[in-house]
Amino acid sequence: MGSGQVINGGGGGGGGTNGSTGGSCNSCWCKWRWKPQQQQQQHVHGHVHKSNQNFQGRRLMLSSGYLFIVWCFIVYGFVGLFYGWLAFKKPYMSMGMPTVGCKEDSEGSWSIGVFYGHSPFSLKPIEAANVRKDDSAAWPVANPVMTCASVSASGFPSNFVADPFLYVQGNTFYLFYETKNSITMQGDIGVAKSVDNGATWQQLGMALDEDWHLSYPYVFDYQGQIYMMPESREKGELRLYKAVDFPLKWTVEKIIMKKPFVDSFIINRDGKYWLFGSDHSGFGTNRNGQLEIWYSDSPLGPWQPHKKNPIYNVDSSLGARNGGRPFVYDGYLYRVGQDCGESYGRRVRTFRVEVLTENEYKEVEVPFILEVSNKGRNAWNSARYHHLDVQQLSSGQWIGVMDGDRVQSGDSVLRFLLGCASVAAVATIIVLLGLLLGAVKCIIPLNWCAQYSGKRSDSFLAWERESFFCSKVRRFCSRLNIAASCLQGRIKPNTSVGRLVLAVIFVAGVALTCTGVKYIYGGNGADEAYMWKGHYSQFTMLTMTYDARLWNLKMYVKHYSRCPSVKEIVVVWNKGIPPKLSDLDSAVPVRIRVEKQNSLNNRFKMDPLIKTQAVLELDDDIMMTCDDIERGFQVWRQHPDRIVGFYPRLINGNPLKYRGEKYARKHKGYNMILTGAAFIDTEVAFKRYWSDEAKAGRELVDKYFNCEDVLLNYLYANASAAKTVEYVRPAWAIDTSKFSGVAISRNTQVHYKIRSKCLMKFSEMYGSLAGRKWEFNGRKDGWDL
Repeated sequence: MGSGQVINGGGGGGGGTNGSTGGSCNSCWCKWRWKPQQQQQQHVHGHVHKSNQNFQGRRLMLSSGYLFIVWCFIVYGFVGLFYGWLAFKKPYMSMGMPTVGCKEDSEGSWSIGVFYGHSPFSLKPIEAANVRKDDSAAWPVANPVMTCASVSASGFPSNFVADPFLYVQGNTFYLFYETKNSITMQGDIGVAKSVDNGATWQQLGMALDEDWHLSYPYVFDYQGQIYMMPESREKGELRLYKAVDFPLKWTVEKIIMKKPFVDSFIINRDGKYWLFGSDHSGFGTNRNGQLEIWYSDSPLGPWQPHKKNPIYNVDSSLGARNGGRPFVYDGYLYRVGQDCGESYGRRVRTFRVEVLTENEYKEVEVPFILEVSNKGRNAWNSARYHHLDVQQLSSGQWIGVMDGDRVQSGDSVLRFLLGCASVAAVATIIVLLGLLLGAVKCIIPLNWCAQYSGKRSDSFLAWERESFFCSKVRRFCSRLNIAASCLQGRIKPNTSVGRLVLAVIFVAGVALTCTGVKYIYGGNGADEAYMWKGHYSQFTMLTMTYDARLWNLKMYVKHYSRCPSVKEIVVVWNKGIPPKLSDLDSAVPVRIRVEKQNSLNNRFKMDPLIKTQAVLELDDDIMMTCDDIERGFQVWRQHPDRIVGFYPRLINGNPLKYRGEKYARKHKGYNMILTGAAFIDTEVAFKRYWSDEAKAGRELVDKYFNCEDVLLNYLYANASAAKTVEYVRPAWAIDTSKFSGVAISRNTQVHYKIRSKCLMKFSEMYGSLAGRKWEFNGRKDGWDL
């Protein structure tokens, strides 16, 4: 009864003995149900046998394709790991960096710098003033003077600092700023103090910490009281705070307006108080392109709207949104605005206010020229700067504080998306390789489109639509497999052309893998300076070369001039016609010092034009990362009385013999640092080298045309019984002289023999180094492994 019902019951669905049901009976199920029982059994057994064979084949194909894909992902994974280890590894502990704070933030990595000038339109960064701080060997002091690291190190975890406002009391400067808390991810108002014209800052704490976001802490005086009007857009109102115990205790004096004003300030002009701010909440308002003006007889109100409000509702690039404190210069009032065209806070623009009345307002833009670094992301403010507070001091000098960022808003999100896209492209390349090699077949398993065995209904129609989609997918996969087979016929892996094509595809996958690692793991691509004792500094690079090594010099200048702390590059030109400065692609000033005599002693010649305490003596044929250079500079700032460098040597034995770094590693210590890649004190080192005591040594250097770096080590050791050298291990270093063959050390055997003679001579002159030895990994930073 049951089987008869099954057979006869199907006829009502579509009629006809051919079993056609709208073209849906091409499946095995339809053919089976209309055959006699014996044929059904034979068909079933045959179908099962074929299905088993197909299943076994497909299982084998799937397993081999699966193994191929896994193997490829493992290979590309190792490539990515190696690239990340080689290019972006941070194998050493960062000195002076906080354990909390400074997390990557989609809003950016804002910092604050100090600028000086004779007018608000001639501002130069603090490093141009050569401000000296001897206690940390940090002169000139360099921008930024405040970062998330300096705030976090004081116990207030911060992701960035921005919107700086100065409040000057005599010779004491107070700096109020927005700091984004790394834990709450909310803006608070911090405050710091400086007693040396803004060169160094002492963090005092948080001036305001509300339950909502705060920024733009505009501070001003009124009737002997100190007020602050921060942005409280998230709260939906504009609040005025009064100092109860300046600078850390404040109380709400009054809610000026129930409006979500952005970046507002109050100024007294022509007997009235004027409030400038932006309200981006209105319908049809251009974000970052709106400006309103209100007026009153007192900062406490009541406030009346300007007749022409909104003054601006324009494109965000035109500077409508305020960008800091207004200032008065030569009797004119100037407003600072933000250009948010390319991205938020791209730069500041200045406007001279020509008319300001209750009914009229007119301003014209005036040029604001600021020296912007060419170091790309290695410069703290190269991408944008959106806030300026400039004030005239009692001395007549102008001082300004400005924030800056090395990346645009959303940089971290964009990098992540680009990294994911690169990984997806690698997966596509793996599938392509598998298709060309025949290891991968595009197969849609049958159980993804299970056959329908119910009655014809709405659900049956839905199944037909799904089956149609599956058939389309299967057809696409079939065509893809056919195309792959055709390509296999033309691109045969066993031929040279086939191998070349596969190699190109594989290399493309490697390139995409490295790109993905760069975007996801490599950070923002910047090599940043290291802070020491709360601030940064700069150094001069010095290299000695001649005409046969010009190509080395061009590559050298282009690379190292982008390092964050490099102030200037001095080229000691010993022989031949020097290049034109226009031939060198440099982000910092380059000075070519042409020497009359071709002597290695010129390397340490006294140079009064050098404006930094630290000099990095670095041969033009040595290429290292900027991060290695910055780490070496930080170690030197801790030990400015020593030679700090990257190539250690151990001088011992009897007789003395010059040996390479492997010998020092084998004997677990060093007592010499080669000055072909080392930081020294420009005053101390040069004076010692050109002293009367060193005259005999200099003559030996000229005689052998070698050993000037060895001589300086002996002079340092002779001047002190304490440690005189420090080693910093670079992540990697390349000696480009091996490609040119113009280095004096190209014949290692002869070079070492001459240096061994120098060791014996210098030991007779200045005493032996054999009794000195310092172990690797002797410092806590782990940079001398």
